Amino acid sequence: MSTARLTPADHRLLLRLLELPTAGPLETGPGAPPPRLRQAQRTYAEAAAEAGCVVVHHGAPDPAELERPEVPEAVRRAAADPAFLADQPSLVLRLGPPLPRAATAMFNVHLDTVAGDEPVSFDGTRFHGRGAADAKGPAVALLAGLRAARAADPAVGTEVGVLVQAVAGEEGGAMGVFGTRPLVERGLVGRLNVFCEPTGLRYLPRCTAAMTARVRVRGRDSIDDRPGEGHNATVLLGFLAQYLAEELAHHPGGTVCVAGLHTGTLHNRVYGRGDLLLNLAYASSAAGRRLGAAVEAALDSGLAEFSRRFAAAPPFALTAADARAITRLDWLKRGLPTLDGPDPWLRDLMERAGVEPWPADARGFTCDAIWMAGVPGAAAAVLGPGDLAANNAHAQGEFADLADLDAFADTVARLLLAFADDHRQRNGAS
Repeated sequence: MSTARLTPADHRLLLRLLELPTAGPLETGPGAPPPRLRQAQRTYAEAAAEAGCVVVHHGAPDPAELERPEVPEAVRRAAADPAFLADQPSLVLRLGPPLPRAATAMFNVHLDTVAGDEPVSFDGTRFHGRGAADAKGPAVALLAGLRAARAADPAVGTEVGVLVQAVAGEEGGAMGVFGTRPLVERGLVGRLNVFCEPTGLRYLPRCTAAMTARVRVRGRDSIDDRPGEGHNATVLLGFLAQYLAEELAHHPGGTVCVAGLHTGTLHNRVYGRGDLLLNLAYASSAAGRRLGAAVEAALDSGLAEFSRRFAAAPPFALTAADARAITRLDWLKRGLPTLDGPDPWLRDLMERAGVEPWPADARGFTCDAIWMAGVPGAAAAVLGPGDLAANNAHAQGEFADLADLDAFADTVARLLLAFADDHRQRNGAS
């Protein structure tokens, strides 16, 4: 078995990818320059061609992909601009001839990043730059692993094929609805499906999903001299933020993040309108439904408690009386699937390849692997080098160590060799 390592050409490829800004509009906001994602994907495809990969798809998704109920509202709003999807294509590469799903392995990498300019550098041991860890570094290491596996076993790329999805729309809360999901639904998957995200080289066979609730107050403003003549959205939403935090902090259905609260910025007025956001992660669809119902119940009891407490306070009596009438809950994101766990075949394959499992008692996270839920004849896991937090993946100073990328390349090679061997055994080949 050959040991995979990134070559100097791989180092140059990663530096080039890091130099190309690929954060999408959901990250950068309106008015920002368009992402250079298409150029990054072309650069990646050219490098992959040297490993024997050919392009089987490179294009933007159909706008009809966003006409579905689980599409986050932020994506729907952004897609009102036709350039939004046009600037965010996805790329699919194939190593070997078209083969049945049972003889195919798929690797998914995302070349879009979070926002934020980061100086690009490489000192011989560590890469710095936006996407170094999440996930341009893993994407380059993947190619090194493909080359090593192909060199070690001619069945890789002949008897078993490899698909590589290099997608848009992983970051920014897009949840893969216009990147990964359409490719999965087109059948561009394999028996083995690996989503390349930082996991410390441990395979994670389950992924949470998240939903976003918005509590909206739509009352009337008033001047600061007469605060009781308006609806005080700041006091109402501030109370609800604390109430919901306390009520939902220990809910077994998932994790609740009490997030942004906005009413206004001035000191000399009462704001009658405002929004409070909650982000809720859940490990199963059933848990998500229970958590959503708990949010709705907690909001109902919170409004009742607010009205009781503030009914006799003149500055807030009007707000207390009208609290239910001026407050509503809507869901900006809801109904996303989860990846719930491995099948025995995946567990055995990973063990044969020497890949350790993610600790059973450790929390998982959300990524595009959720779209593999329920896909027949397909097993999925998240696997990659580094750690999202330790490598500052969504923060200042993002980096990836060359040693970790080399280790991931070697892991990819071992996994593909184990997959090819498993295929031979199942088909009676010697």
